[in-house]
This record gives sequence, C-alpha cells and structure tokens, in this order.
Amino acid sequence: MTREQFISHVEGTQKAFRRFLVALCCGDAALADDIAQESLIKAYLSSDGFDHPEKFTAWIYRIGYHTFLNHRRSERTFADYDAVRHVAADVLTDKAFRYDDLYAALRRLPEKERMAILLFYLEGYAVKEIADIVGASPDAVRQHLSRGRHHLRNLIEPTR
Repeated sequence: MTREQFISHVEGTQKAFRRFLVALCCGDAALADDIAQESLIKAYLSSDGFDHPEKFTAWIYRIGYHTFLNHRRSERTFADYDAVRHVAADVLTDKAFRYDDLYAALRRLPEKERMAILLFYLEGYAVKEIADIVGASPDAVRQHLSRGRHHLRNLIEPTR
C-alpha cells in the first residue's frame, strides 16, 4: 500500500474509527485520540505488507482494539468509577456528558462484550466481520452480543 493510498483510506474511515474508539473508551475522548494516533502509527508502519485495501477498515479496527487492550493492561486504576462519578457529574455540565449512563454501563461490560456491542450497533458490522476483527468465531461473537445486551439491559434499567 502506498502512502497516498494509506492516507486516502484513513480519511475515509477516521470519523467512524474515532467514534468507535470514543465509545470503546466509554466517552474518554482524549484517551480515544491517543489510541487512534498510536493505532494509525502502527498501521502505517505495517502498511507496506498490507495487500487487501478492501479490508482496510476491519484491519484498522483490529489494530485499534488491540491497542486499546494493551493500554488497558498497562493502566492502573486508583479509584472506582462509581465512587467518583457523582463528583464529575456535579462539576461538569457540558452536553458531552449526556451519555454518561451509557458509558458507565459500557465500562462495566467485559471488553469482549463491549467490543461486540459497539461494532454491531454503533458501526453496523455483521457478526462474521466482527469475528474477523476480534479474531473469534462467529458463535463466540453471537454469545458476546447476547450477553452484552443482557448485561446492558440490567445495568441501564436495573429496576425492571
């Protein structure tokens, strides 16, 4: 893949890729931007050996997902989100926080379930495509989707 082809593919997918990463990072746009930048650098450095431009989007999403996982493994959590959530909600009143409940619920999902939910519902990928992106079987993806929906339902509407 040439430099120009790479740039063209990135320009065509960057909005959706960033939206996906912001959701994967549960609304943390700064972290999503960092992961996007690192992912694009990794992709560019590997683009010489990439010969399937029709699969570029799935390829870049896979790189983004694995970059996110690597970041999560190295991250140290010092405070429980639920314990400090009310502090942030009182201080920050920007419209960007209107999805806090959804992001909080997504944050509590296991990463495989969150990834499947986001790729299926946010990005519109088919189960087989998600399986290719995450390196799992279609049956495993269906199971992650089913469990993720169930967990989200219980997290967002716990009184029903």
